[in-house]
Amino acid sequence: MNGLRAVVVCLVMACAAVLSPGAAAAPTAPVKPSWSALPVPAAAPPVTVGDLAARGPREAWATGYEQADDGLRPMLYRWNGTAWSRDTTFPGAGETGWLGKIQFVGDEMWIFHNREGKGEILRRSPTGWSAVPLPQTLWVYQDFAAVPGAAWVVGEDDTGLKVLHYDGSGWTTQSTPDGVLFLMGITARTATDAWAWADRSTGGTAVLRWDGTAWRDAKVPLPPNSNVHTTLLEPSGRATIGGSQYTDGVARTYLMTFNGHTWRTTHPPLGDTYTASMVRGPDGALWLPMVSDRAFQAKYARVDGSRATFSYGPERTNAIDVKPRALARAGTSLLSFGTVEIYGSKPNLMSERLGG
Repeated sequence: MNGLRAVVVCLVMACAAVLSPGAAAAPTAPVKPSWSALPVPAAAPPVTVGDLAARGPREAWATGYEQADDGLRPMLYRWNGTAWSRDTTFPGAGETGWLGKIQFVGDEMWIFHNREGKGEILRRSPTGWSAVPLPQTLWVYQDFAAVPGAAWVVGEDDTGLKVLHYDGSGWTTQSTPDGVLFLMGITARTATDAWAWADRSTGGTAVLRWDGTAWRDAKVPLPPNSNVHTTLLEPSGRATIGGSQYTDGVARTYLMTFNGHTWRTTHPPLGDTYTASMVRGPDGALWLPMVSDRAFQAKYARVDGSRATFSYGPERTNAIDVKPRALARAGTSLLSFGTVEIYGSKPNLMSERLGG
């Protein structure tokens, strides 16, 4: 009997040891997501990336141009959530020219297209492609923005600055405030809320805002001796401006955030990073591609307030220059699209993903 009791006591003690919190294995720390390489069908190098935009985890598009024997050729790639493929079904795919900014308008995807020197807007709907030609040819096509009910193309012709506005049925030319020489970029939240940044004849940069009636100086208190690279508008009403400020001839990046009432300026430790590809990531922070200090890896910055942290893409064998050119949020992941130069070859396409 005593032997049986001893066996039972030993079994109870063993079970208690297994179930005891003190005896349990320490919890595993969460795995930090890292960048991974995504294969991209090669183009004819050297290539230039124009834009990258995503509508969700299973649809993203990238634009640009490649070098052909007779000049530049437009380049369009699609991400379906699993792989990148090249799309050559759009009008003018076999002609000279280039593709620029991508905009999602309702259930359509719009792209600015320079088609043999003439501008047009390519529209891809669930039923196929169509094109909206511009009312005139410009010397320079600087930027493009589109939202439901409106689109803008800004540039120059032989008479100077041009702001072309499309209302869904036709084009008009819009005027800008006196003293505006050149619009460097444009973006829009709605048909009655568009922003542009411009060079002024008196020197310096101004931010303009369209209210559905006229373009006006938005009176943004930009840092002295600064320029603007981009303006990121969000549905919440928040706006973020990125640019460079020059002090004693040295440039450093600044970010300005508007909460609907006031502007807040920060100088995160980004050096002189070009902020045109800045996006709001799925984690709520701002993300930017950077010039890497490692020839064989891309570099990215995550900015939360004035704090910046950095991450690197995967190592690429024999790479001498890896340049992520554009970022886009694709569901819970970030997509990057750019170029990589392998020793002995001209730059070709590369893509990377964080998370997913």
